Amino acid sequence: MDRLTSMAVFVRAADLGSFAAAADELDMSATMVGKHVRFLEQRLRVQLINRTTRRQTLTEFGRTYYERCRAILTEADAADALATDQIHALNGRLRVTAPVHFGRHCVLPVLLALVRDYPGLELDLSFSDRLLDLAEDGYDLAIRTGTLEPAPGLVARHVASQAMTVCAAPIYLERHGRPAALDDLGAHAALAYRRTGPVPPWLFPRNGQAPLEVRPPNRIRLDDLDAIADAAAAGAGIAWLPRWLVRERLRNGALVELFAGQPGYMYDVHALWLQTPHVARRIRVTVDALAATLPKMMA
Repeated sequence: MDRLTSMAVFVRAADLGSFAAAADELDMSATMVGKHVRFLEQRLRVQLINRTTRRQTLTEFGRTYYERCRAILTEADAADALATDQIHALNGRLRVTAPVHFGRHCVLPVLLALVRDYPGLELDLSFSDRLLDLAEDGYDLAIRTGTLEPAPGLVARHVASQAMTVCAAPIYLERHGRPAALDDLGAHAALAYRRTGPVPPWLFPRNGQAPLEVRPPNRIRLDDLDAIADAAAAGAGIAWLPRWLVRERLRNGALVELFAGQPGYMYDVHALWLQTPHVARRIRVTVDALAATLPKMMA
């Protein structure tokens, strides 16, 4: 008999509590289930299951052997999945969740390129700033920006860093003057980003210390980064935004970068997926593509 098959039969018989139930599930006779278990017992020269007319229970050694068998079968399935991935390339559905603006502007182009290159790949992409649960909500991959909280059962890979910049329109600076230092922001109107709760501070890096938090006064608060960029270009105030979002406006002069000599605060970008014995190839290829492409977008 095949030892791996006998291990699988033994595990199911132990899980279900009877040879008959295992036989029904595995589509074989109860006698054949017993033969597989006896094959292992004879090979090991030790009893795995105590059998009576009414019930069966694992012996002390049987419980230890059962755990080892389960681990071996899991690894065998993972090895088979490698071959399946190779055969089927990037076929199948990939479910991804990403922050609204970063996802739309940065993640979407990468994923659309993958869909174009791999005709068998299906994409379900959700834009949400909520921290969705990958297992509960059924996502294969999550893209998150900012500081990661510890998350047991998840694997995280750093794929990019996005720099923040302070900017304003030339018309605003003509009317209100240009702040020469961060301390001057208190005399200017800020365009604040807020979704829920208090307005978050603007952050500026400091060598060997926690970031400097600046809370400039604001009368205009928006929950959309594109809208903040539009308002800044219209001269409504000073904005603190991801550099990639305002790159074209900075190039064409619609916005002017302030404090250009000071490095911008960096928000890390991570890809997260569920920790499993085998990671599907479509997830690995997608994460590699993000890690290769996003830093160029952020530059």
